[in-house]
Amino acid sequence: MASKKKNIRATNRAAGAAASVARGGTPEPLRKLRISDVYTAFPRQKKFHESTAKYRLFGGAAGPGKTKALLWEAIRQAHDHARIDTLLLRRTFPELETSLLSYFRRDVPREMYASYNDSKHVVTWLNGSTTRFGYSASESDIYQYQGAEFTFIGIDELTLFTLGQWQFLTSRNRCTHADVQPNMAGATNPGNIGHAWVKALWVDKRPAPGMDRPGQYDPEDYAFIRATLADNPLYKDDADYLKTLDALPRHLRQAFLVGDWNVFAGQYFDLFDVRRHTARAERLGIETWWPRWISVDWGFEHPSAVYWHAARPDGAVLTYREFVANHLSPRMLGQAIAERSLDAEGRFERIAEVYLSPDAYARRSSESTIAEQLGDVLAQNGLPRPAPADDDRVGGWMFLYQMLEQEQWVIADSCARLIECLPTLTRDPANVEDVLKSSGDDPADSARYGLKTRLAPGRAPAERRVAERITAVDATSRAIWMQKFMAEERRASRSVPVPHRW
Repeated sequence: MASKKKNIRATNRAAGAAASVARGGTPEPLRKLRISDVYTAFPRQKKFHESTAKYRLFGGAAGPGKTKALLWEAIRQAHDHARIDTLLLRRTFPELETSLLSYFRRDVPREMYASYNDSKHVVTWLNGSTTRFGYSASESDIYQYQGAEFTFIGIDELTLFTLGQWQFLTSRNRCTHADVQPNMAGATNPGNIGHAWVKALWVDKRPAPGMDRPGQYDPEDYAFIRATLADNPLYKDDADYLKTLDALPRHLRQAFLVGDWNVFAGQYFDLFDVRRHTARAERLGIETWWPRWISVDWGFEHPSAVYWHAARPDGAVLTYREFVANHLSPRMLGQAIAERSLDAEGRFERIAEVYLSPDAYARRSSESTIAEQLGDVLAQNGLPRPAPADDDRVGGWMFLYQMLEQEQWVIADSCARLIECLPTLTRDPANVEDVLKSSGDDPADSARYGLKTRLAPGRAPAERRVAERITAVDATSRAIWMQKFMAEERRASRSVPVPHRW
């Protein structure tokens, strides 16, 4: 009975304070509980709370108390400043219900807030500030916050969100209080659709793939407070939990146990290893007579990605040059490709084929297609006109995976965008055999066009068949035999003319 009366008195005090705020008055100091009475931050959580960066990221592994820290950061800011609004987000409502809302209902005493609207999921604190619990299941759901302003925005499992959603929310992060600095924070594990842009901004400290104005990126605005299970005193010595995490598949174990941003759940190329699959460009040892070809993923707003490849006699592919740029017309792109297709002596390399993304062949107007415009410039410079690339996505990704698995694909370290892109690709939940399309995946698409179109089983080019017939070791002899056998291949492949009937 005493406990029941105590709860009634607390509710009445909170209601009175809320009414005072609603009338424009200053709430009376009825809150006996302070945040420190109910929440004690672990050392890494404390570092997160004390950071003054405009955009903070906390966590990186399972178990350090990420969600709890995010919740109490919103509460702290709402308590420190009267009549401000704060926002906490998850991607879907079920996720919101089982994490942030569950923590709020369990850990925040009723005496600490004036009211909670269960239908709108909005907490009104005793000083008139609010905390809204929200979600954005679809890309467009984020626009429900258009017109609103939040002094603090916290996003739990940030890598479940897209770069576009994050960028939109930064426009809602503002405050009319002159003495209050608006800020945002995320908490997350590695992986999922947002892995690439989150890793870029906070871990690698560089503009994210897909940013419209990368020059506006300021690394000083971003702080990554790395934390793992070992930073949580409640779990760090829990042998059973540690054993459970240690028994997970490699990619899950690396992500959840140590917060490895180079391997994570849902990663497609989970075997990609910079040490095994890349090499210094000058050490590739490409011979002038090795077959070479180019692959192009066309784009304008999204960047065009161009790669130069060479076939080693043992069947391995060396991707040795990269060009990635946006806002280039087809003719400008063709000229850029030509200018970069030169050997060390300034002569044009012997490029056998140029494979171009199939969408470039669509006729968008009465003007020439993108492929035709690009091809005109390439032809003027003595390069082949482009051929449509094989766009079998599932087969292409699997072929790239197999090439990496067999260590038959080596990428020059100068191809930085491709090396950054491959480890960030995730499986499409709707089709786990495919890669989920995302901003910044253009380099991988271009590489897929280049390898799958030319080398996939059943499509072995003449150069590959010829290389298998040559037994000479020295470069000069191999070049001579290559020319001889290629001439034979060309003669054999000529169609027999059909005689006219008169």
